[in-house]
Amino acid sequence: MESHVAAHRKPRQRSLGGPTVRTAATLALAGAATATGFDGIGHADPHLTPEQIKAKVDKLYEEAEVATDKYNGAKEKADKAQENLEELRDQAARRTDRLNSAREQLGSLATAQYRTGGIDPSWQLALSGDPDQYLDNAALAERVGNRQAADVAGVRQQLLEIERLRGAARVELGTLRTKQQEVKQHKKTVTSKLAEARRLLDRLTPEDRTRLSSPGTGHASRSALSSPRTVTGPVSPASSASEAPNPRAASAVSYAYSKLGSPYVWGATGPNAFDCSGLTQAAYRSAGVSLPRTTYGQIGAGRRVSRAELLPGDLVFFYSGISHVGIYVGNGQMIHAPNPSAPVRVAPLDEMPFAGATRVA
Repeated sequence: MESHVAAHRKPRQRSLGGPTVRTAATLALAGAATATGFDGIGHADPHLTPEQIKAKVDKLYEEAEVATDKYNGAKEKADKAQENLEELRDQAARRTDRLNSAREQLGSLATAQYRTGGIDPSWQLALSGDPDQYLDNAALAERVGNRQAADVAGVRQQLLEIERLRGAARVELGTLRTKQQEVKQHKKTVTSKLAEARRLLDRLTPEDRTRLSSPGTGHASRSALSSPRTVTGPVSPASSASEAPNPRAASAVSYAYSKLGSPYVWGATGPNAFDCSGLTQAAYRSAGVSLPRTTYGQIGAGRRVSRAELLPGDLVFFYSGISHVGIYVGNGQMIHAPNPSAPVRVAPLDEMPFAGATRVA
């Protein structure tokens, strides 16, 4: 039976993302993408100060992260549609095998009737090359015995079920193609913004780049003025984990610490590279907890807590569009995957506009 099933299966389509995603991000960061971006991005004013360049780069990274989240969401749905499509095709293949077996049994019964005294007209219909014709004949079941009627009704039901599966597969295929187009569009947006950010960063001197990339530079200088929470000093992995509200949060914090220094790669979920929501998802996956792929999905994956209630392991979110996430580790600090210009690192919450927090159950 397995050989019949395999014959009906469609070839698996190539997965979206993976090495292709990493390659695209690497090329963008290396400047292989065009210097002129999309969505209104053009060549920057050559007289910008390093601080103005940093502000523009921060904005580009924020916009790229919004597009990355949309990419992740579309890819997740495309992957799910691909799985559904393959399962529907497998079900249709298995049911087709059973249908063929049932038709063979009907043929055997008809042959036996023929040998014992001629073939009934209903069986002639049943063995015709057009099964819909004989199955649509309402009088068929009345012209055969009870057992044969049940067999024919079973075949009819199998045909209807196969057609239902094929219809569902057609719908799923349409969903898949739509999501694949969305993935391509979001990927184009991300790579264009990252390429423009890389071009701007290339204009900075090594000294300016080091100075401006330090945690607390940029957004922190603006948001810290209105925030009552300040960073009092570094927090150790052991003390951070010990203050977590439950073992799962402690495990997620320990995982995040173990990934410090890992590169940011958009669309990546580990184990060697991450985007922001990929890091938090991987951290809790290591603790046996499944989180949604996107930041706007993750903020609803637990109990909302205020900033004053934060404990290590809580997910902390930033910007009005909930486009960035980190994992809180204590003392007003978090571990996050910032952007392609910086690896996974510890940073103050005040580095970006705080939007909310969630405690994963």
